[in-house]
Amino acid sequence: MNIIATTRNVQGTGASRRLRRADKLPGIVYGGNLPATPIELEHNPIFYALRKEKFHASILTMELDGKEELVVLRAFQMHPYKPQVMHIDFQRINPNEKVTMRVPLHFQGEEESPAVKVSKCIVSHAVSAIEVTCMPKELPEFITVDLSKLEAGQTFHASMLQLPEGIEVHAKSGEDIVLATVALPVEEEVPSAEGEAAETPAA
Repeated sequence: MNIIATTRNVQGTGASRRLRRADKLPGIVYGGNLPATPIELEHNPIFYALRKEKFHASILTMELDGKEELVVLRAFQMHPYKPQVMHIDFQRINPNEKVTMRVPLHFQGEEESPAVKVSKCIVSHAVSAIEVTCMPKELPEFITVDLSKLEAGQTFHASMLQLPEGIEVHAKSGEDIVLATVALPVEEEVPSAEGEAAETPAA
């Protein structure tokens, strides 16, 4: 995904306010052993891009003053009630160094799993994304979580993922992140015939 930006020469609250009135978006790009650079972008393309899952978990190409560099989205601020992006931060990426990024999880197969199909269990997704470490060119848009073999009482951990070569889950030492859990359904109590008769008032 490509982003077009220009260096923002005038800074400050007043300058940012004027940019927003002109449908521009103030931001900053930092990292890569270079000084942080204030930038400005067209607001609407970024506003709609932020609605796409891919924009949050991809290596992006930023054309800054005509020169291309690789970046990732790091943070953004929305207006409290208006459909407006107030500020956005990007980080430069070295294509020859590993990156750690938060990648969305796409769960599938739970309806066909023994846990659901046979045991009538309830599957709960514990997280919606995980952090992975890999080379920028290997970063996946999302990671598929295949729950088709889940059984009653089982927990699906990150170590059970089938990850492409070169991609590792980024977690604390010894931690195996829980992605999904299986719980038995709560059975409803059916009143007995005697109980119903006892509750029926005499004619």
